[in-house]
Amino acid sequence: MREDPGSSCDVAVIGAGLAGLAHVLALDPSLRVALFCKGETVGGASSWAQGGMAAVVAAGDSEDEHIEDTLRAGRGLCDPAAVAAIVADGGKAVEWLEKQGVAFARSESGDFDLGREGGHGKRRIVHVSDATGAALVAALFAKVQQLPNVTIHTGAVAVDLVVEDGAVRGLYVLRRGSGQVDTVAARAVVLATGGIGKVYRYTTNPDEATGDGVAMAWRAGCQVANMEFVQFHPTALFHPHAKSVLISEACRGEGALLVNAARKRFMPAYHPDAELAPRDVVAQAIDAEIKRTGADCMHLDFAPVPEAVIDRRFPGIKRRCAELGIAIPKDLVPVVPSAHYLCGGIATDIAGATAVAGLYAIGETGSTGLHGANRLASNSLLECIVVARNAAARASRSLPPAPAAIPRWDDSRVGPAHEEVMVAHNWDEIRRMMWNYVGIVRSDERLERAQRRLAVIAEEIGDHYRRFVVSSDFIEVRNLLLCAQLIIRSAAERRESRGLHFNQDCPAQLPEAKSTVLSKQAPAPADIIEGVIHAN
Repeated sequence: MREDPGSSCDVAVIGAGLAGLAHVLALDPSLRVALFCKGETVGGASSWAQGGMAAVVAAGDSEDEHIEDTLRAGRGLCDPAAVAAIVADGGKAVEWLEKQGVAFARSESGDFDLGREGGHGKRRIVHVSDATGAALVAALFAKVQQLPNVTIHTGAVAVDLVVEDGAVRGLYVLRRGSGQVDTVAARAVVLATGGIGKVYRYTTNPDEATGDGVAMAWRAGCQVANMEFVQFHPTALFHPHAKSVLISEACRGEGALLVNAARKRFMPAYHPDAELAPRDVVAQAIDAEIKRTGADCMHLDFAPVPEAVIDRRFPGIKRRCAELGIAIPKDLVPVVPSAHYLCGGIATDIAGATAVAGLYAIGETGSTGLHGANRLASNSLLECIVVARNAAARASRSLPPAPAAIPRWDDSRVGPAHEEVMVAHNWDEIRRMMWNYVGIVRSDERLERAQRRLAVIAEEIGDHYRRFVVSSDFIEVRNLLLCAQLIIRSAAERRESRGLHFNQDCPAQLPEAKSTVLSKQAPAPADIIEGVIHAN
């Protein structure tokens, strides 16, 4: 691994979570690769994934059953061809990960110790206890560090893409340490920036999940699809001293029950599969119970789960709860829904290719059509690995020639910001607005109010961008705002309730499922911030 910075490369990968790492490992080793990581460490939301990865690896399971479960959860909006192709590669993805050093849990007989989660008809979740994401990231990063063709840039925040004649030519990168914006030429750029969780006040996502890839791709001319479908994880820990702590859905797969403070179950009244209903149903049920009872949260009861199973499958969850004074299985675990996963994103094919030549989007950033209106549990890691490898195969064999000189970043006509209070205030207001008006339950009036207020914030952010040098916080709030606006536009266009999108003013589901696709080429409302590239 080379540490020296460079101004050009063959492939620039933005994001060092599971998708980015898998892509780098699968690329032709003769290519010069630059891997940009916004923080000082790799992993992103991938490191926090607990449950595991869905794949057909058991004799009693079948691809057809996995496909059927995925389509059912997706409420008719999945792309059947994409679902079939990605599910079919599940076994190969597991084999590839094991070759990279991932040690999935196995039984004494040597078979995979498979978990089951909501929406799955069979046990098909391969896992590494309750820390699957961290184990995958650690194994892949160890391999990436050994690659001599890869340069890793930490503390590097992507600002925008350089696109000419419908093809990507590189990107602008802010170095957090120096505040300098570098121009990086690249034959291909891969967006692996994760999700948009920080658009909302409460989220299971890390602080880096600010929708950077979606925003950059939109400004570059890509389409985005189904942005209204934001999955709220039903069971984030509700505790004043805990931030973004997820209580895995696999807990319910092993028998944990959702109850109120009086230990009374409520899920059987909402769905025949009760605790194993799809995530959209469970999140809406918890939200409804909280509003109906006036409680701050609902609870998970681990009493039905044998302690041996808890210790084997959920040691991390048990340990973290104990640190906060919650003794599993004796105590109830307080939980609330929390913004978790974007089922839409940048429109791509199953190789991550976008409408801009040479630009790929993989992982949560891209939308292949696998998830539809509601992601089936643990399909995200599957899509992450399959699409990352597909994108690497395509990029390795179809790279364009190295770009000629590209416009360098020019901030000679802007000055230093006098104060950062505007950025902090706008950040907080966007997140509160989205939580209150564009959350689990929506209405036309709420969407209109959010849209009007965000239009005012867009003017403020646009003015700031034109007048002052960029900072890491400003880049993130600018991207958050754009993603929030795209979510609202998509939600307003969908005149039905389907999957993760529930609008009180149109609660019925229409007979025909259609994706919401937004295009920058189409006339856009004046409230969508576009911004002006500081380049000459």
